[in-house]
Amino acid sequence: MARKVKIINQSSNALPEYKTIGSSGMDVRAHTDAKVYIKPLERCLIKTGLFLEMEIGIECQVRPRSGLALKQGLTVLNTPGTIDADYRGEVGVILVNLSNETVCIENGDRIAQLVFAKIETIDWIEVNNTDATDRGTGGFGSTGIK
Repeated sequence: MARKVKIINQSSNALPEYKTIGSSGMDVRAHTDAKVYIKPLERCLIKTGLFLEMEIGIECQVRPRSGLALKQGLTVLNTPGTIDADYRGEVGVILVNLSNETVCIENGDRIAQLVFAKIETIDWIEVNNTDATDRGTGGFGSTGIK
């Protein structure tokens, strides 16, 4: 059974929706009065007009749309962006243009996708050392390329 999330939509756009039965994310649209031009390597906050109320224990992740990333070089800068269950402000998307061309965003453009995920919380246990593993402290490519 799907969880229920309350939403206020102050935009003129339709609510985000799953486009296919197997979709993990729902496309979210830009809510802007004027065209927004994002120059190469520039970042900007695009508002959506959406306000969420989620139950504790889930988060909403803001992720890039693969087509925008491939075709226009637009991606979400803090991927994935996290909307916490206790946040009540407007959902915004931090876009960055990694292409060599200026990209135009207009009201209603699909700019990112929202993915909801269960959150696990933890309690810290302070120790003086951790158990050894085969990998040890190796990281950042230490297991090789092939």
